[in-house]
Amino acid sequence: MRLFYIGGIGRSGSTLVERVLNELPGVCGLGEVAQVWDNGVRDNRRCGCGAAFRDCPLWSRIGGYAFGGWDDVDLDRITWLRAVVGQTRHVGLLAAPRLGERRRARLIEYVDYHARIYAAAAAVTGARVVVDSSKDTALAYGLRWAGPADLRILHLVRDPRGVAYSWMRRVHDPESGTDVAVPRFPAARCALTWSGHNAAYDLLGRLGRRRHGAVPGRLVHRMRYEEFLADPPGTAGTLSRLAGLPQTGLDLSYLSGGEVELGELHSVSGNRMRFTTGRLALRIDDAWHTGLPAAARRTLTGLCAPLLRRYGYHRARPPEASASETAAIGPETDDRLKV
Repeated sequence: MRLFYIGGIGRSGSTLVERVLNELPGVCGLGEVAQVWDNGVRDNRRCGCGAAFRDCPLWSRIGGYAFGGWDDVDLDRITWLRAVVGQTRHVGLLAAPRLGERRRARLIEYVDYHARIYAAAAAVTGARVVVDSSKDTALAYGLRWAGPADLRILHLVRDPRGVAYSWMRRVHDPESGTDVAVPRFPAARCALTWSGHNAAYDLLGRLGRRRHGAVPGRLVHRMRYEEFLADPPGTAGTLSRLAGLPQTGLDLSYLSGGEVELGELHSVSGNRMRFTTGRLALRIDDAWHTGLPAAARRTLTGLCAPLLRRYGYHRARPPEASASETAAIGPETDDRLKV
């Protein structure tokens, strides 16, 4: 079983990327597994299939296989472990070349709860690749130490101005049936959060995989969300190779004409589009160019400048270029998505 972990920051398009991957044969997308304990086991929220978590046939099978049933999961223990080794503030310690014996034991225990879900999902579905779009930076670092041997991390990046604008808008919540305002943060906080998490994934890519039994090859591969939307079939093909899926006879016909045909995704957290099925238009959302206040744009551009340049977002849009052509322009760095 190979674990394909999508990292980055919220509102970067991870749900859509996972859903496109989930349509490939041999792939099982699980949404944000790091949120299963709270949203699923504790709160019994709706799965992307429409059923409550404990009524979802897939999650019931996963819980039975991994733990003997969700009622046997010690939520208090998981909450405690997350507090002592699974918070963003622990990333600096988890990046060290060695861990203390006590911290390492706690980290192994914490990661094992997630690893048992991955293994159970592969067993009950027959999937070769399990996708987790948690984006949880501390969990990504923990997986480096104690996760499945065959781990690939996709570092998904989106323009921080687009991310910030996305957090400013009201959205429709399918669970409540109402429009709700997502949490709003000052532009400076958005900029620092975006820079901090993306820099952490850059560092994780440089650290590589330094534990016994690791599968050779790069651990972290980076892709811009805008590149994905500029060429969904091409990037889906690249991601399928990265995931180690057979390329002979690979059918990407569900991606055509600027649309994607989506089936169910069994996710209990994440973007509201986890409930969407059927044909979905793929388009670049660049409304921030006109909708983001000028002061916020200047703050985000200034504070994120080093990584904007690293990821290629500093380049001016050619006047004659279309949105898709602009999004296709990528950074000239050696750690972009390559297979």
